[in-house]
Amino acid sequence: MENNKSRHGRRYDWEFKQSAIALVQEGRTITEVGRDLGVSTCSVSRWVQAATQRAATRPQGRAPADELRHLRQENEYLRRQRDILKKALGILSAGMPGDVSR
Repeated sequence: MENNKSRHGRRYDWEFKQSAIALVQEGRTITEVGRDLGVSTCSVSRWVQAATQRAATRPQGRAPADELRHLRQENEYLRRQRDILKKALGILSAGMPGDVSR
């Protein structure tokens, strides 16, 4: 039975691709980024090319509805992060003695 990964290659999530694209846009070469991330230079090159094409076809600035949607998503993400940190603080605080000055 043939391994599915060998036939279709590895799948990378959007955030991983965005990180690789950002490294190239910051001045690193595609070869360096591919080597450091363990990705083929062909894949990194395709990601950068696709991002460049999307940027060229996108109108300058975001539409108000897109901006609002993006801000709402970011707000929800930050709320979830805050809640996680609150829970972690509660867990860590519960294991500490009440008054350490005595």
